[in-house]
Amino acid sequence: MKHLLFTCLAGALLAQFTWAEDNKIPRTPSPKGAKVEILMLKNGRTVRGPVRVVFGLKGMGVCPAGLVQPDGKPMENTGHHHLLLNAEEMPPMNLPLAASETLIHFGGGQTETTLDLPPGEHTLQLVFADFAHIPHDPPVISKKITIKVEAPKKKK
Repeated sequence: MKHLLFTCLAGALLAQFTWAEDNKIPRTPSPKGAKVEILMLKNGRTVRGPVRVVFGLKGMGVCPAGLVQPDGKPMENTGHHHLLLNAEEMPPMNLPLAASETLIHFGGGQTETTLDLPPGEHTLQLVFADFAHIPHDPPVISKKITIKVEAPKKKK
């Protein structure tokens, strides 16, 4: 099973680079009405760290990055989450999403995370992407929310 997963991941990465070189990156269609959202955290809320972020998805399924069917085609209507954290701009929607300090990948199929954010204001937004980290067409993106993080209470 580990060998199969490695083969799928390696194939997806090779395909990514080939498509990028050709500048003809195929985008996976998203079904009509697909929606991604940040659950539990609401825009404008003040919270104490660490911050639990739960990802919501409607109209599609979550599947680890790189996972394809035996015929090599991606699993239909699936993808995985990417979290934009304090991102000033949206990444290009026609290229694989590059992991960075402001773009966190959840390629294992995770549907939540806990962030150790410093006190202050932070923005969060989800982008759902296909097996090769490329946003669907049309993109499935959550609303951007802003939260204020307070320092954890000191223990007595």
